Amino acid sequence: MKKKMKLKKSTVGLLIVMLIFISLLTGCGNNEGGSANVSDMPTVGIVQIVEHPSLDTIRESILTQLAEEGFVDGETMVVDYQNAQNEQANLKTICQKFASNNYDLIIAISTPAAQAALGETTEIPIIFSAVTDPVLAELVTNLDSPGGNITGTSDAVSAEMIMDLAREITPNIKTIGALYNSSEINSVSVIEDLKEYAKANGLEVVEAPVMNSSEVKQSATFLAGKTDAVFAPIDNTVASTMPIISQTLNDAGIPFYVGADSMVNDGGLATYGINYTILGKETGKMAAQVLNGTDPGTIPVMTIKDVKIYINEKTADKIGVTFPQAVLDNAIVLGEE
Repeated sequence: MKKKMKLKKSTVGLLIVMLIFISLLTGCGNNEGGSANVSDMPTVGIVQIVEHPSLDTIRESILTQLAEEGFVDGETMVVDYQNAQNEQANLKTICQKFASNNYDLIIAISTPAAQAALGETTEIPIIFSAVTDPVLAELVTNLDSPGGNITGTSDAVSAEMIMDLAREITPNIKTIGALYNSSEINSVSVIEDLKEYAKANGLEVVEAPVMNSSEVKQSATFLAGKTDAVFAPIDNTVASTMPIISQTLNDAGIPFYVGADSMVNDGGLATYGINYTILGKETGKMAAQVLNGTDPGTIPVMTIKDVKIYINEKTADKIGVTFPQAVLDNAIVLGEE
């Protein structure tokens, strides 16, 4: 009898320990101050093709705007940010993970990222940013009524406006080098516009397409010996290797006209472009709408219309270019730090 009583006491003791342990676990599951459990927060996956100043600015501005709308990472939402390191295979893996985890929203920064996200889910809402031509990229069929589970913001720029600016700054150019990644559909689209402009204005375009960042320096060196100026659209491969390209072209005294303000800041000579902080904040507003229950297919795609002249005076000094006063009067100067 004594032996049986001892067994029962030990069993009761074990049960008490288990109950205390479970109680502790339950207490740890709540955030301090009685805030919502992490599992109750909306989950947002952010996928970015590669890290470079333009895309980084967009991401940071999206998060800033979401915070202003009441969605703060770690407090009122959970963000899973992933960088694909400019690898298509990584994009697919990341978007598959977002889809399998059934996140509440996917934010895709760049055209390849948006295409990868849409390729993995037609159910989870997707907001894209920095997509030059959403229709050409087959993300939407109508900018005003996207339909489906996707919408976002476009960073479309005008090759014509940039080339008009280039001819105002360096009026003697006759040959234009085109530096871009031929696998980025939106870059190809802008280069086609460049060719049309050149044909209409008696200029020659010399192309030097690249497939990856390892080919950039060689292509920039080639163009430096063949052209009067070089143009690059908002291209992720080019933007992520701007220091290499800028040094190569600046050392050769070749004006380098680009598609984004951050590319000017990184050594390009000038552009007529958009502000990527504004682009990111507009994207963040759309993301907040969706998190608040709006169907993304009912939100029109936004193309930023407010474009400005951006110039780099340090680059101009290096290559011996003097900006016309009319350009200086209307320009935002970058690259001064």
